[in-house]
Amino acid sequence: MRNATYGYFESNPLPAGHHENYSRATTRQVNWDAKGLVITRLRLLTDPGFPLYDVSYCHGMIGDEHVIVQLPFSQLVKRKWKSEIIAYAKRDGVYAKGLGILDSVSILC
Repeated sequence: MRNATYGYFESNPLPAGHHENYSRATTRQVNWDAKGLVITRLRLLTDPGFPLYDVSYCHGMIGDEHVIVQLPFSQLVKRKWKSEIIAYAKRDGVYAKGLGILDSVSILC
């Protein structure tokens, strides 16, 4: 979605009330290899012309519990971000597609 007023592009906009469930002060933080984890949102930020995406945050669920997900990367190359996530996942013994990380990406530029 492009915002004409502010000039930014956002894919996969936030659902209403999303951030209220993920306060850093009260939400448990887990690594992406946590048992039962399903990633609900990976937020990537960038500027036009910059070759990388910066990871802003990653949120997930374990059962009914909202969790903040710690990832083994903080930047990804724009043109191959999916393959980089898969490579990190293979290295860590994580099944990226099964986590839902590739389907939960939101990009803001």
